[in-house]
Amino acid sequence: MRRGSHASSERPCGRHFRHPIERPGPGDAVLLRAGLIRPTETAGVRYSPQSQLPQLSFRLRFFFASRRGKPFVLNTHGSLLGFEKYLPPGWRQWPYRLYDALTFRQTARKACAVIVSSKMEYQDALEFGIDRNRLHIIPMGIDLDEGTLPSPSRIHDAPLHLLFVGRIARVRRVELLLQAAARLTFPWRATIVGGEAQTSSMSPPGYVRELVHLAETLGIRDKVHFAGSQPPDQLRSWYRAADIFIYPSLYENFSQPLLEAAAERLPIISTRVGIAPELIREGETGFIVTGDPASLASRIEMLKDPDVRHTMGNRLRQRVKEQFGWDQIIDRYLDLYQSL
Repeated sequence: MRRGSHASSERPCGRHFRHPIERPGPGDAVLLRAGLIRPTETAGVRYSPQSQLPQLSFRLRFFFASRRGKPFVLNTHGSLLGFEKYLPPGWRQWPYRLYDALTFRQTARKACAVIVSSKMEYQDALEFGIDRNRLHIIPMGIDLDEGTLPSPSRIHDAPLHLLFVGRIARVRRVELLLQAAARLTFPWRATIVGGEAQTSSMSPPGYVRELVHLAETLGIRDKVHFAGSQPPDQLRSWYRAADIFIYPSLYENFSQPLLEAAAERLPIISTRVGIAPELIREGETGFIVTGDPASLASRIEMLKDPDVRHTMGNRLRQRVKEQFGWDQIIDRYLDLYQSL
């Protein structure tokens, strides 16, 4: 992570504040974890998570931060170039480009620090035009409940349980999971957890209905369970009931389900999106695949052995513990704030 920003006449970056930032208490930590923290006047920082703001408030927040002599920190939360990945070139992209031109692009370029959540989003930010000296990679974190983690199932004759968790949107390409599973020659079942959600107002609805029809056409409808949207406190039970987590998405800036699956010791097969390259060591904690059903099916075949899955899952869990625990994430935020 790069630290420090250069002062300029336009923004109060690089200013030293009289009062140091102290480690937050439990309440502050919860707010930070939720992406809602606004450090106190003592800290001297204005923090604006993009997803919590009305569309035109970036510039207002930057204006007030500048007037009050506070550094302005912006967390992009996947709002940079994602639309270019899942919308075809042309008029469907115009509203996003107009919004960028009027608000977000100007504010992002003026912020003292811009936080992105993954190396992939870091590259998006560079392409977006943000100075690399003001970019900081700080991922989302996850709570690790060491006391209640069960041992994974080692039932050799049970059908292999494939799992997808996430909003069911076309950009997630869940059809690749179904097409790959239909190629398998051993017992399996699949669970799709999540409600339908349009990636944007420009993408057509009806995706879940199309997936159900595809499963029927492939002759695998009886093996695929569409569980629908589930409350957050129930997701852990779905992860723990599965054998392999599959994520064939076209684009993600981070992808929290990948982190959740890794924390529950599920081997991951994913496309190269979000934090997948940071979590997956090929053949050691999972596999990175392309958008090819045959390639995905072959990787699933390689994870039939419960002992292999158990070893991979433990490695993934350790990787999450070392890099994505909330203590490490909060420390990185505090280091950034203290450097401004």
